[in-house]
Amino acid sequence: MEITLDLIKELRNKTGAGINDCKKALEETGGDINKAIDVLRKKGAAMAVKRADKITNEGAVKLKISDDKKTGALIEVNCETDFVSKGDEFQNFAESIAAAALSINSDKVEDILSSKSSDGLTVKEKIDEIMGKVGERTELKRAKIINAPDGFVSGYIHFGSKLGSLVGFKGTFDEKADSLGKNIAMQVVAMNPAAVNRDGIAKEIIEKEKEIYLSQAKNENKPDNIAQTIVNNKVERYFQDNCLLEQEYINESGKSIKDIISDFNKTNGNNIEIVSMVRFQLGEENK
Repeated sequence: MEITLDLIKELRNKTGAGINDCKKALEETGGDINKAIDVLRKKGAAMAVKRADKITNEGAVKLKISDDKKTGALIEVNCETDFVSKGDEFQNFAESIAAAALSINSDKVEDILSSKSSDGLTVKEKIDEIMGKVGERTELKRAKIINAPDGFVSGYIHFGSKLGSLVGFKGTFDEKADSLGKNIAMQVVAMNPAAVNRDGIAKEIIEKEKEIYLSQAKNENKPDNIAQTIVNNKVERYFQDNCLLEQEYINESGKSIKDIISDFNKTNGNNIEIVSMVRFQLGEENK
């Protein structure tokens, strides 16, 4: 595969590594971007890989939660320009799509597009209608439904409607639980955890991280026993950074989300547990 300048630039944007390092990594991996990232990480040329995919679309992330708090819908609608996405008409339109997804309790895009709104038009027809008004391509990119039959759903949309999350809980809903739920949904938006707990992270991912950490240690000529200690410590840190329950709470340093929930349950006589979560960032690739 030809190693083009565009391919080198793409790898550089994702890793922050030098142009020559990017070119060599791509040549070594036959132009495979993902493998090239691993090569750079192992060599230490890329000290940190950007977690968020490069944003290429405009639009809005919106949510809708049922009156009984048992179900929530999170959607992303895309358009071409920031000017259109910031308009009240587009924002209201995006909110109506979240409501449509909630009403049919489905996160399948094709099902949502074929569902009908209160005026009798399908969501697809409503999209065509707004495209005619704003003069831009508009599409429903994705949706996610969270059901919490034994608890409740909380959500948070960040200012500007570029980021949003839903979190499903098990436990008794009340005003205090609602406040906690919203704060944890805000945590998901701010800290972007990969999973609720360690069980949610695939073993393949952990093994890949171990391989990278071990290569980094060996490149620094660390003895085998020291290298293994370094690997173990970095894996623990990976879990703490990527598991919601182990992350440090953004509103109270020194305490994890697990600690905050435990304290809340003791104080309020509740038995809240996090059972699911989802986070959308405008323009990121579907996960």
